[in-house]
Amino acid sequence: MDTRSPEVQLPLYAKITCILLSIVILIYGLHTLQGLLIPLVFAILFSVLLFPLAQRLENWRIPRIVAVLLCLLLTLAVIVGILYAVSMQISSFAEVIPQLIKRGNEYLNQIQTYADEQFNIDRKRQISEVRKYLNQLLSEGGTILTSTLLATTSTLTDVFLVLLFVFFFLLYRDFFRSFFYKAFHDTRRSKIDAVLHGIYTVVKDYLAGLVLVILIIGTLMTVGLLILGIDYAVFFGFFGACLVLIPYFGISLGSLLPAAYALVTEDNPLKALGVIGVFLFVQTIEGNFITPYIVGSKVSINPLAAIIVLILWENVWGLAGLVLALPVTAILKVIFDAVESLKPYGFLIGEAEKPRPPIKNLQQLTDQLPRRARKVGKVEEKD
Repeated sequence: MDTRSPEVQLPLYAKITCILLSIVILIYGLHTLQGLLIPLVFAILFSVLLFPLAQRLENWRIPRIVAVLLCLLLTLAVIVGILYAVSMQISSFAEVIPQLIKRGNEYLNQIQTYADEQFNIDRKRQISEVRKYLNQLLSEGGTILTSTLLATTSTLTDVFLVLLFVFFFLLYRDFFRSFFYKAFHDTRRSKIDAVLHGIYTVVKDYLAGLVLVILIIGTLMTVGLLILGIDYAVFFGFFGACLVLIPYFGISLGSLLPAAYALVTEDNPLKALGVIGVFLFVQTIEGNFITPYIVGSKVSINPLAAIIVLILWENVWGLAGLVLALPVTAILKVIFDAVESLKPYGFLIGEAEKPRPPIKNLQQLTDQLPRRARKVGKVEEKD
């Protein structure tokens, strides 16, 4: 006697309603818990990046906890070195501040003269308007300073959380693997291992490809700025290259700072346009050749899906969502491809198949048949 209760068949509108409610609840939860989830996802990515080094140290008979601590110390040393180099570059800008102020005043006078001649706005009215906005800005200075300090404190807290999560992820990686075995006990362990290995591979290849892309783009933009004769070309070039983490328009944003610097410090304003031209040229090469061949083949996400997930994750997690959108989507694709009921969604966000040319004759159809099928056909003809 079958004691199982019969499955309840919901009408189509009820299923759609349940799906939409589930999506809304999921997105709301992701947005509400972003303070925990964003450091957690970054920690997963850094754990994948540091895992080969930790494994190499453990192969040298170094205890796991010591190997993990050495990896974290190395990561901290790299972060401190980058921050030190950036701070040195920024501090050197202090030498050109008087020149920036002088050139800025010249441009301001030119703008005032143009407004007076073309729009009949006298200088006294312009100065009063500037003072009004300046006083408003100063009155809000306390709020801006407070929010900046809070953002800095939050960033330092997030960095500490990321390092702490990385430590435990690397230290207890076998423990987490056993958890997946127990959570999906109905699934073969070999399939679980294949999914985990697929996630590790796609994240590792994405991060390695991203580092290579940043090095190539930074070198190209540095060379372009050196040709134009812009100071601090290395800093501006690799600063713009790091903004490739924001897909599609990150490099364009990176051109604003060196273009403004060139506009103020150089006698020829066309150099500022040259800076923007260099960045746009490199962005064109990056979008059409560099990233598709180095990173795109590792992620396997079609451009339409990439744009949609970028907009989605930006609305959920802000700037961090833009950075994490592609690797998180790539991880989801690996999971979708491994689950039978989710394979259509993995296919939907994956790279689109190239259309086959139309079949013109029977011989071409026969040529496209698998070799084994043609052999079977020949055997049947002989019989």
